[in-house]
Amino acid sequence: MKSTLKIFRMVALLEGISFILLVGIAMPLKYLYDMPTANKVIGMLHGMLFVAYVFYLYQVQSERKWDLKKITYAFIASLLPFGTFVLDAKILKHEKE
Repeated sequence: MKSTLKIFRMVALLEGISFILLVGIAMPLKYLYDMPTANKVIGMLHGMLFVAYVFYLYQVQSERKWDLKKITYAFIASLLPFGTFVLDAKILKHEKE
């Protein structure tokens, strides 16, 4: 069985990828080329991944007793392009299983 931290890292990676796809591909297609379908599909996927990210952030915080600073950093990372990748490199990769 996978640990909650491994699942959180996977969800964080997928959430970061979906965010970049949404901002870098889907939104330009919608607003520059009047093609909203990609925005709807990727937007829905990104929304579900964001909810999963917050859920697993709560789970990891409960299990590992993260302090408010680390939780805040992790939440803000989900709001910034490439933020979840930085979070993984600086914090998540160094957490002990």
